[in-house]
Amino acid sequence: MEQPEGKERFLLEAAAAAPPRQTGPALDSCEASPDEGLIEDLAIIDKKAVEQLTEGLISHYLPDLQRSKLALQELTQNQVVLLDTLEQEISKFRECNSILDINALFSEAKHYHSKLVNIRKEMMMLHEKTSKLKKRALKLQQKRQKEELEREQQREKELEREKQLTAKPARRT
Repeated sequence: MEQPEGKERFLLEAAAAAPPRQTGPALDSCEASPDEGLIEDLAIIDKKAVEQLTEGLISHYLPDLQRSKLALQELTQNQVVLLDTLEQEISKFRECNSILDINALFSEAKHYHSKLVNIRKEMMMLHEKTSKLKKRALKLQQKRQKEELEREQQREKELEREKQLTAKPARRT
């Protein structure tokens, strides 16, 4: 015959250690409940049976609990490693965001640089136009002055001619 293991052995040992129950008259459905003798049965169980039950219970569940404890420790270690890895990934993402910010700054700098170059071109073009306008204004001024001078000279000539054409009283000799 095979030896019972685990729960079966535990139950057999507990049953063997417990004193036999006394059987009494049959219970009527109105007289007592099935749980009525439970407290009395618990008082009857002796200490040896309690120890055997405890040892059986511990021997049955202890290996599973120890494996669970080891599994939980391993999970905790894996969690720590995972958290460290997650921290590294988060720092990489932050670095990427800062790189994106830097790229945005560079693109903005390029944009403003092109605006500055355009403004410089416009200023140079305006400078050239003003220089040409100044030269033209100077030429026009010189031309007007020359024309005025010529008109003045013409007037003087006309006045001189008129003077000469005006009758002069003859001198009496």
